[in-house]
Amino acid sequence: MQKVAKEHIIKLEDYFWEIPKSFRADMLVPAQILAFEELLDDIIEDRSLNQLVNVATLPGIKKAALVMPDVHEGYGFPIGGVAATSHPDGVISPGGIGYDINCGVRLLRSELQLEDIREQLGPLSKELYEQIPSGMGQGGNIRLSLEELDQVLSQGAAWAIENNYGIEEDLKFTENKGKMEFSDEQFVSVMAKNRGSDQLGTIGSGNHFVEVDYVSEIYDQEVARAFGLEKGQIVVLIHTGSRGLGHQVATDYIRKMMSAMADYDIKLRDRELACVPFNSEEGQEYFKAMCAAANYAWCNRQIITWEVRKAWENVFGKKGGFLKVLYDVAHNIAKIEEHTIAGKEQKVIVHRKGATRAFGPGSRELPEAYRDFGQPVIIPGSMGTCSYVLAGSHRSKEITFGSCCHGAGRRLSRREAKRQVNAPNLKEELQERGIHIKAGSFRGIAEEAPVAYKDVNMVVETVHTSGVAKKVAKLNPVAVIKG
Repeated sequence: MQKVAKEHIIKLEDYFWEIPKSFRADMLVPAQILAFEELLDDIIEDRSLNQLVNVATLPGIKKAALVMPDVHEGYGFPIGGVAATSHPDGVISPGGIGYDINCGVRLLRSELQLEDIREQLGPLSKELYEQIPSGMGQGGNIRLSLEELDQVLSQGAAWAIENNYGIEEDLKFTENKGKMEFSDEQFVSVMAKNRGSDQLGTIGSGNHFVEVDYVSEIYDQEVARAFGLEKGQIVVLIHTGSRGLGHQVATDYIRKMMSAMADYDIKLRDRELACVPFNSEEGQEYFKAMCAAANYAWCNRQIITWEVRKAWENVFGKKGGFLKVLYDVAHNIAKIEEHTIAGKEQKVIVHRKGATRAFGPGSRELPEAYRDFGQPVIIPGSMGTCSYVLAGSHRSKEITFGSCCHGAGRRLSRREAKRQVNAPNLKEELQERGIHIKAGSFRGIAEEAPVAYKDVNMVVETVHTSGVAKKVAKLNPVAVIKG
């Protein structure tokens, strides 16, 4: 199979590129890339653009297959990929959502400034590490019966609120208010439920973390004020998803779809893109199971929020104030949305895999407090580098199906990062820079070293320049908790 090279890519704008349909006979739409040229040179090195071309062959795909500037190779779909298929007869593909269904980020804002907590960073890091279970396969302190787990899968974050793990206002500032309405727990396997029965309130391993940051820069005072952000303010970033339950849902349905594709006469270059029509029996079962796993993930981040608040109060007492949810957004999910395609409003199934929703001002989906300013878009960097808060714009609906990047994006595999990075030295170096690290292993530190990721500043500058989302604030880490 011919590998995508730079000569195959047409420049549309300084930040926007296209692999035309003529590149391969089976492409149904062009493949488009949101990235500055400096990032494009790195992107070409792995298989992600060839994977994007494969996505452009999916039955029912509309307008274009897209990748964000943080794109890198994934399972079937590239991570950082966005694809919309026609509703209800276009396909749905678990590879376009990913194994960690509703992996996402939540940002909490505090009433304290960096100078208020600097002397307590060591104890705060220790307390957060003790309160929030982390690590590969690690269970938490909550053990659910099958009946209780079914309630979580049905109710999402609301289950946590009803069980005193938060306040009603938390839901208001969570995408979809923390619940996908089409969920149906009967389509989640017993094995998936068993894997999820003790993992609520845990972050897991890999690139998941809880991070204490301070606001180092404000780029848009008006929007920052609406989001409740000011320079020097302490915030807490939570990044995790649906843990073993979501992984098992993906595994179950990828296997099922691989067997079912022949029934719908679907032939693909890459079986990792296994898919079925959305309105088929298998498609509906997967979508309902995916929605249930997404609900689990929102409940998980809500309970971690409760654990963070508990650690915060244990260290600072009443003078620490209350940590409020700024926003919580998914970046591995499929949703039914309406978008303008060829001048007509159409209902589509938007797959976002390592891509964040970025709706602009006026969207009914947004909390009333943010409706005039656009959706908060939270972009975590890598351990030891900065993160960003952006605001979505109308431009995102025009060119990316209302989507934006989701992070910095890997440039080194975990194996290569471990080969290149001396973890004890890195931990010491970060400590000298005022960043406290608590992790279950040196391996985890090495795998998530800053050198393993693209330059988050350039990734964010791409989406800002394109008008897809605008910069609001920059966050710098002072404490990182990892599995």
